[in-house]
Amino acid sequence: MPTRAEDLDDLTLLGRRARPSKKLETFPNRHPDRRYTVTLTTDEFTCVCPLTGQPDFATITICYIPDQRIIESKSLKLYLWSYRNEGIFHEHVTNTICDDLVKALDPHWIEVTGAFKPRGGIALTVMATHEKAPGVKRRARRAKGKA
Repeated sequence: MPTRAEDLDDLTLLGRRARPSKKLETFPNRHPDRRYTVTLTTDEFTCVCPLTGQPDFATITICYIPDQRIIESKSLKLYLWSYRNEGIFHEHVTNTICDDLVKALDPHWIEVTGAFKPRGGIALTVMATHEKAPGVKRRARRAKGKA
């Protein structure tokens, strides 16, 4: 099924000038009855240590089974970029990304992995997951600029 013109109605960041944003945009899943996996990965994630202000670098991998909505990748890029100067612990940022994506997508299942580069000789990997309770069908909400 091709993309429909109305699929683009809620997208305000795609095709526009890029700057960091906490706004996650979505578009309709045209195959909600099929369980399929979407995986997005970036090795360009950065945030800073909340105590020292030193940069932390990570590979972020997002894997999810969509329900009614799919994440628009440019808005995800700008969302991840918004953490560049934010002081936040690895565990917290990984869980916050997962929570924000659950709010925006209401997916069947999602896993967010933050594989942080070594600091002080120790690498840290955080994996946050969320799954809908079996048999629970939540009303999908349109993301009119809301995460």
